[in-house]
Amino acid sequence: MSDTPTRPHTPGRTDVVVLFGGRSGEHDVSCASAAGILTHLDRGRYRVRPVRITTGGEWVFGPADLPAASYDVADLARLTPARGRTPWDSLSAAGRLLGTADLVFPALHGPYGEDGTVQGLLELLGVPYVGSGVLASAAGMDKDVTKRLLGSVGLPVAASALLCGPGCDDLPEGERRRLGLPVFVKPARAGSSLGVTRVDSWDGLAAAVATARESDRKVLVEEAVLGREVDVAVVEHPDGTLHAGPPLEIRLGGGRAFFDHDAKYHDGSTRFEIPARLPDGLGARLQEMALEVFEALGCSGLLRVDFLLRDGVRPVVNEVNTFPGFTAASQFPRIWAAAGLDYADLLDLLIDTALARAAGRPSRAGVQPAGVSAPR
Repeated sequence: MSDTPTRPHTPGRTDVVVLFGGRSGEHDVSCASAAGILTHLDRGRYRVRPVRITTGGEWVFGPADLPAASYDVADLARLTPARGRTPWDSLSAAGRLLGTADLVFPALHGPYGEDGTVQGLLELLGVPYVGSGVLASAAGMDKDVTKRLLGSVGLPVAASALLCGPGCDDLPEGERRRLGLPVFVKPARAGSSLGVTRVDSWDGLAAAVATARESDRKVLVEEAVLGREVDVAVVEHPDGTLHAGPPLEIRLGGGRAFFDHDAKYHDGSTRFEIPARLPDGLGARLQEMALEVFEALGCSGLLRVDFLLRDGVRPVVNEVNTFPGFTAASQFPRIWAAAGLDYADLLDLLIDTALARAAGRPSRAGVQPAGVSAPR
């Protein structure tokens, strides 16, 4: 396969680079998302090229016109084998390749991709891309910043304390009383529940902080909001209109205390219920709040907002994902499939919206929740 970045535009088809992998602990999750995207992109509309960033930071080009097929993570590893180039040398070539694309689909999760770093590169290159810009991506990646921004506009978030810097691995007694037990200790800038620990005794705090610091030096200690976990997906249309999909409830199996990394990716007993069975009016309220979160963070294209329902009825914004998991079994595509928008059409919508934004679309037309009807 050629490693040459320059190539002619294909008449009648949009040249799309699907960017995936990355240096974060979510490399494999990103590859799984990319496999779903590459499988479902319509080759009648798009000329598709996969580009993988290895865990060492090397940018590897796949075939220039990947044929339609069903792809998995092993296929992507075979199509984008590491070649031993330095990150700088490979990025130099990648910049020329990205600069010739009509659009980049950054299927990246976690730091060094979902956090505004790659978005900044694409902005400098002047290349349209799917999803939020630099500021919203960075803010959405940092759970502490997300809380501060959402709290400033009156959206409910869980109480928390921030531990930063070396040697900062304990809480004063006043903070312990304020948060109570149990608490959740988590990296501020990591996803897929990596490094998250539930602490039921303060004796376990130092070990939990050490676990979180394996992913990020900035650590949050949050009050435990005990209740149901419900996700709401938001998509943006080319004219700027927003839709919120039907709420999805996560139902855990195996006696798990929370939706941790294993429950997300390895536990077959975890179930998603769409639409969630909620008290009258609560589903609509969660949709409205998800739209408010999208606007407050200045997002673009798509967002998944994860809520906790205190006592089963009072919503608290837990965290956000500016680029959520994108396998066919992930929450975001499944929410829209339940609303009548299948995976391929969802990809079309995200791409059309990104291209419209790059072309300078009109001001946002409005926001509205979507029940179970497809946002066409």
